[in-house]
Amino acid sequence: MNDLTYEEISEMMVMQDKSYTLYLYTPLCGTCQVAGKILRITEELLPSLQMYKTDLNYSPQLAEKFQIESVPCLLLFQNGVLREKIYAFHSVPFIFEKLKTL
Repeated sequence: MNDLTYEEISEMMVMQDKSYTLYLYTPLCGTCQVAGKILRITEELLPSLQMYKTDLNYSPQLAEKFQIESVPCLLLFQNGVLREKIYAFHSVPFIFEKLKTL
């Protein structure tokens, strides 16, 4: 997963023709560490899906823009439009099923 800055994310959101995920986390969050491992595994299973991440501590504008309630949070974008927010990372199969629809 590529780690992006707020500016890079803003530029990417202008492109309306692609599907991707944006993982929002904070480095001191234990649950975020577990969710990150789940996403690294699913990233290997779905190499064609563009997956990005950002530390929400450095992008508070994203929390406001997308009304993020907690971390970890996975934003699913389809054709450049936010389709779903995932807060509960139940398991690798659960996340895999959600991501393979993109």
